[in-house]
Amino acid sequence: MLKKTAFWAALVWAALAAVASATPPTPQSEPSKAAAESDKSMNAYRLDFTLAELEDGKKINTRQYSMNSRANDWNEIKIGTRVPMEFEQGKYQYLDVGTNIRCRLTDQADLTSLGSNVSLSAHAEISNFAAPEQPGRQPIIRELRIEASTVLALGKPMVVGVVDDPNSRRQFQLEVTVTKLK
Repeated sequence: MLKKTAFWAALVWAALAAVASATPPTPQSEPSKAAAESDKSMNAYRLDFTLAELEDGKKINTRQYSMNSRANDWNEIKIGTRVPMEFEQGKYQYLDVGTNIRCRLTDQADLTSLGSNVSLSAHAEISNFAAPEQPGRQPIIRELRIEASTVLALGKPMVVGVVDDPNSRRQFQLEVTVTKLK
């Protein structure tokens, strides 16, 4: 009887040892992938946008926009006017006129050999009135749009998009500089 008890005790002990070695380590003993991803998304950056308006190659107007952003978050800067547009007798719909920049930075740890560690997806819409003074008429709106995805070198300005105004000799350039915050 003692041999049978010793045999079953050894068998149970061997089974428990096998289960313990097959169980993955607990999060306290080894950092998980989720924690690593969480730390990565905590990287913060400053984005400085410059929207330059050129005519015949000379800068005639420059606008500056800045925001702070965490990696992998969508961020937006929106400046403008909501214009009521009558589409039926007494029924209005509002149109946003102005500048809207929406962007997302993504950490790219595998790109560090290129001198960069972020990629940028940017959507910029610039709209204005084609004729500034249009009393008593529905306004005519001119819109320029830039949608771009690129890899950025930290601390260096980069033009992410250029569009020509089809009604004039003007050109619009969107430039961004990304700086990592500490």
